[in-house]
Amino acid sequence: MKEIPVLYENDEILVINKPSGVAVQGGAGIVHSLDRELPVQVGYPVYLVHRLDRDTCGLMVVAKSPLAAAKWTKMIGSKLVRKEYTAICVGTLSPKKGTIRSGVVQHGDEKTAVTHYQVVGEKEIEFESEKIILSTVKLQLETGRMHQIRIHLSKNGCPIAGDDKHGNFKINKLLRKAAGIKTLQLSATSISLPIDGRETVFAL
Repeated sequence: MKEIPVLYENDEILVINKPSGVAVQGGAGIVHSLDRELPVQVGYPVYLVHRLDRDTCGLMVVAKSPLAAAKWTKMIGSKLVRKEYTAICVGTLSPKKGTIRSGVVQHGDEKTAVTHYQVVGEKEIEFESEKIILSTVKLQLETGRMHQIRIHLSKNGCPIAGDDKHGNFKINKLLRKAAGIKTLQLSATSISLPIDGRETVFAL
């Protein structure tokens, strides 16, 4: 497994850029996971404070001690931390800016889920007589349900490119040939953290 980029470090946390395809936590059938590999890389234990889907890449915070983990888990769950995601989607959303409020089923129960979005770009590609609109969408979560962004965008007719679980498998197959898109096009591209009494923004 390649080295995981560390963008920032202080006494309590690391801000890292998690690659796509790397599971955050180990489990059955997972050979390489962030919680196993990162401690080997940095030379000390790390503690998870939030998660990204295996196929989602981008900015993540991990803690350097159990005490820091408890503090930052609480902080990330509050409004003190703002996270922004960027997705390349198939199709477009109308209106171009808004909020999706739609329940997400987890472990058999439907949970409230809220996603704020804004379409910031669109382009059309043509391949094998098919015209495909690709939209760039910025997203912020008010709730953090599993696969929330993927489910919400798919339900609203604008699935993420490369999402073979919640998206359009046929279009994804075309996009692999037409645009070289082979992985889920969802990234955690910005995170705002309160560090030393002031807001610090990390962005990709």
